[in-house]
Amino acid sequence: MRGLGTLLRSCLAVFAVLAVVVACQDYRNALGPDLREPPEYSLRLSTYNVHYIVTMQAEGRWSPAGWDARKEPMARAVEALDADIIAFQEMETFSGGNNDDNNLTREFLLEQFPELSAGAVGDWRSFPSTQPIFFRISRFELLDQGWFFFSETPDVIYSRTFNGSYPAYATWAVFRARQGGATFRVVNLHTDYESRENRARSIDLVARHTEPWIADGETVFVVGDFNARLGSDLHRRLEDEGLTFVPVQGATYHLDRGLNLFGAIDHIAYTRAEPVGAPMVLREKFGEVWPTDHYPVVADFKLE
Repeated sequence: MRGLGTLLRSCLAVFAVLAVVVACQDYRNALGPDLREPPEYSLRLSTYNVHYIVTMQAEGRWSPAGWDARKEPMARAVEALDADIIAFQEMETFSGGNNDDNNLTREFLLEQFPELSAGAVGDWRSFPSTQPIFFRISRFELLDQGWFFFSETPDVIYSRTFNGSYPAYATWAVFRARQGGATFRVVNLHTDYESRENRARSIDLVARHTEPWIADGETVFVVGDFNARLGSDLHRRLEDEGLTFVPVQGATYHLDRGLNLFGAIDHIAYTRAEPVGAPMVLREKFGEVWPTDHYPVVADFKLE
């Protein structure tokens, strides 16, 4: 019995140490500047993984019933961002296959925010539309849009050859400011969460696509869910093409629990633009409900 008591005390001591470590990590990764008002004449850009809805699930956070509980908090989060451009990931109502005729999240948010429109969308048979790029209609107009899949055949829709767990891809859209006429391109990506090889090959493909745009002197933003922390080989590959990442502080993925255990995996990179202030992360529940399992990242820029 004495040995058992010693073992129990040792286990409790280990658990206590782990609890302190987790608490310290959570505190450290919750730090960062509060959301501020957008500076005058700036471009406010955001990236936000909103998690897909699974229609085959009768209940749970990612079911249609779960969406009914999440949608108002998500609308409040989007309102709080006050962003001109929002690049979304996982904006999908999954019912098997690639059919996107009934996208509950996109339809709801566009109805709630008539001042916004969706770029990088189209008929799902020819344009994958689960990574839309919303934009403020009064300030910007959509000039062009496109996509490429992270595979050996990037121009083949829904192709998957990089050993990935799903058909990952990037969308892009070109916008022009209604006042002043400045143009810029936003590339919105979501890399595979399981395969490191897949992520590396995907980012290499992004770099090869952005290289001629950057070489032509375009203002380019590359944003999204990288599933990698700042300083990784993925970021260095894009930095080699001339992109700079804003230094997002703390966690952006919170395990759907508000647990800030890891550094940011959602990022914003840019070229030929000037950041205004530090990037921000909105870590907030609305009505005691987390809108999704990621926090949105926001950054302000002055266009050249």
